[in-house]
Amino acid sequence: MKVQSLARSLAALLASALFVFSVALAGVFLPSCGSLAQAAGIAAGAAGAAGLIDSDVAGAITTSTDAIGRALEEITPEQEYYIGRAVGATILARYRIYTGSPARTLYVNKILQAVVVNSPKPELYNGYHALILDSPEINAFATSGGHVFVTLGLVNTAASEDALAAVLAHEVAHIQLQHSLKAIRTSRITTAVMATGSAAVNLAASGTSLAELTDIFDESITDIVGTMVNNGYSRDQEFEADALALSLLSRAGYDPSSLIEMLRALETGLGNSDGGFGRTHPAPRDRISSANRQLASVPRPSDTRAARGGRFAESR
Repeated sequence: MKVQSLARSLAALLASALFVFSVALAGVFLPSCGSLAQAAGIAAGAAGAAGLIDSDVAGAITTSTDAIGRALEEITPEQEYYIGRAVGATILARYRIYTGSPARTLYVNKILQAVVVNSPKPELYNGYHALILDSPEINAFATSGGHVFVTLGLVNTAASEDALAAVLAHEVAHIQLQHSLKAIRTSRITTAVMATGSAAVNLAASGTSLAELTDIFDESITDIVGTMVNNGYSRDQEFEADALALSLLSRAGYDPSSLIEMLRALETGLGNSDGGFGRTHPAPRDRISSANRQLASVPRPSDTRAARGGRFAESR
């Protein structure tokens, strides 16, 4: 009996390997969701015909393929908003909203609107909104729903309206580049594939049903949200957001070099801190180097910083 059980487990592992390999091939040659299902079906059928898996395992592979297919579906603007709202709720469970100065929050939102109205994507399902978080920590977050969160510590670090606009432009860039959605999609696919492999082995060894695989797959989004907030985006995505932020600042009439000004302030303010911004973003010096290379190709608007000095001072 032990030999038979081991043989079934090995067969299930091979079937899972065939499945994952078929998904990889489909991603290269047959990028549609239907092609993914077709490729998985071919793999399951071949393994079944060879006597490597039974009908239960083949059915489990098909079920999990449906979950992966859903992961690759286009997310609608409404779904972007509700996913973003869930992320926002997670952030607000960790931070208090700053209520010390409603006028200051309004000021930050006016800067945000100036940035987005001149951007390539000025409208979202429920618009763009900013909140100041009552924390001395230096950090900022943005969700796919258009929610921008900036800590009081980061707002206080900005030495000018243009520098504050640079912070907001960077977060808007994350939204418009759909970085949070890309993180969700990647993790959802990985979770589904991993669940498929382990569940197939369990089914072969103990007869456990895989009816809940799709539920496990969907629930993983909660873990993904936590990962995004704790670990931040990749270095490449941060550099990509900085590059777009330079363009957004220029379009809105702000000095694009204010991004570098802000990064230098952050470099001084962060020191050797590993928490907050230092944990979720690349080192400011690396971002300064990258932004400087991009700056030469960004149009420079007329210098109107002096006209913004008075209202910035009043907002402090």
